[in-house]
Amino acid sequence: MLFRMKTKGQLEAEISDAIIRFEKEYMGRGPVDTRTYIIDDMVLVRLRGVLTPAEQQLVAVEDPGRGRQLVKQMRMELLENARTLLEAVINGVTNCTVQSMHTDISTTTGERIIIFVLDTRPEYIERSDRRT
Repeated sequence: MLFRMKTKGQLEAEISDAIIRFEKEYMGRGPVDTRTYIIDDMVLVRLRGVLTPAEQQLVAVEDPGRGRQLVKQMRMELLENARTLLEAVINGVTNCTVQSMHTDISTTTGERIIIFVLDTRPEYIERSDRRT
């Protein structure tokens, strides 16, 4: 079987698409926008517009600190429970093992950041190296 090396942009797009599918299937709602950046042995995924209308209402109540904490705690728990799924997605695209995963969500902007630290730098071809 012939293996065709992908560009960095192609890997980043595949990861974004897979994370969007995960968000829709596992979390019940997809983000408004998703961008992925491969930086050395890290994959940074930035998702915008991930809060549901119910979560937005919860953080807008009289005691927003409590609402924010509840949303952050619930989202963190959901992501930790799905960690093996996410690691499999990243491994499937990059052919690297995930060493650690770090995440946070802003209840103000509705943006989530996920960082995957890999065991090695993913292999890809630079755009200028691509043969036509």
